[in-house]
Amino acid sequence: MTQNPLDTMREQIETAASLAKCHKCGCFQQTTEALAHTEPGKQELSGLLERARSTFVEKQYDCLGCAVCYPAIAANVFAEAYPEQSESLDLCPTAMPEERPGWPPLPGEYQVARYAAPVAVVTLNSEALAEQLKGKQPEGMAVVGPMHTENLGIERVIQNILANPNIRFLLVCGEDTQQAVGHLPGQSLESLFKYGIDDNMRIAKAQGKRPYLKNVTREQVQTFLEQVELVSSIGLTDIETITDQIRACAARNPGPFEKQIETRKIEVVRAQDAERFVADAAGFFVIYPDEKRGLLIVEHYTPTGVLDCIIEGKAPMAIYMEAIDRQLISRLDHAAYVGRELDRAYNALAAGEPYVQDRVPYPNEKTQSGGCGCDSSCSAA
Repeated sequence: MTQNPLDTMREQIETAASLAKCHKCGCFQQTTEALAHTEPGKQELSGLLERARSTFVEKQYDCLGCAVCYPAIAANVFAEAYPEQSESLDLCPTAMPEERPGWPPLPGEYQVARYAAPVAVVTLNSEALAEQLKGKQPEGMAVVGPMHTENLGIERVIQNILANPNIRFLLVCGEDTQQAVGHLPGQSLESLFKYGIDDNMRIAKAQGKRPYLKNVTREQVQTFLEQVELVSSIGLTDIETITDQIRACAARNPGPFEKQIETRKIEVVRAQDAERFVADAAGFFVIYPDEKRGLLIVEHYTPTGVLDCIIEGKAPMAIYMEAIDRQLISRLDHAAYVGRELDRAYNALAAGEPYVQDRVPYPNEKTQSGGCGCDSSCSAA
């Protein structure tokens, strides 16, 4: 005998209310609040929904992409039993976070690799896969991260990609939700590219729980579909194969997308050669390798040319972090110079080649002539 829809909804909501992970999940909270405004929610389910509300804690995520989503099952049963009421309900969290300056404009679980690269990678519910790809840093990858929902998740992908014209490919891999009901973000994304959206901004033929794109415009969706090519490898988790796919996409990169509907752009600044040098009030450095001991030596001098500290070490980072901790550097341009020279000295020491400290390249500086370009008393002059 077929179970009464209200009984099924009770079972699913009670199960969600018993799980700590659901208490802080936007999916459970939004579904509970939405159902509370329906006729069954005000009558037969009112007591249950009130008890469910009492379990809420501060929301920590919109969706965890669980193998079984109890609020999703309850919501789908409601939609089937009360179709006339379900159309107007928000059964999933749909509030888009506020945009921020820079790229990517919307926050998320992704990790940025390189702005100018052409491939964005979505690993769906495989979060560990995203971490592995970030660690591997395959050439051509701009950004990588999971995607758990077919509404907010896809909307964030759309807006973050539109803000970067260099991204021309969207590689989708990892595991999609593995049940008949739930979010199915991967399948929904495939449907978006194949069938587009209907008049209600619903992704056509998407099987996800709530495949409505409410925080993007129709023009944004269309431009997104024109900008990127979908490379669908749903279910694929092999790092080497995915890396090969990223490289293959990068090899046929058509270049930045010319059509732009967003006014937000990342400023590209062409650096000019410096025309003058400003001495560091903290002093200057003499850098040289000690071949016999296999060490880098850094002598620090006060602005008047008095040696006050010697730092020794094997790694450039260890030395310049010590110099920073001791407040021996007060200017960022000086810090950049010291880092560069330490790297040169380190490579020369490793290769057994001679090293000569370079002066700061400020051709119009009249008073500086040697060492690190800091002072006429610099012994590296």
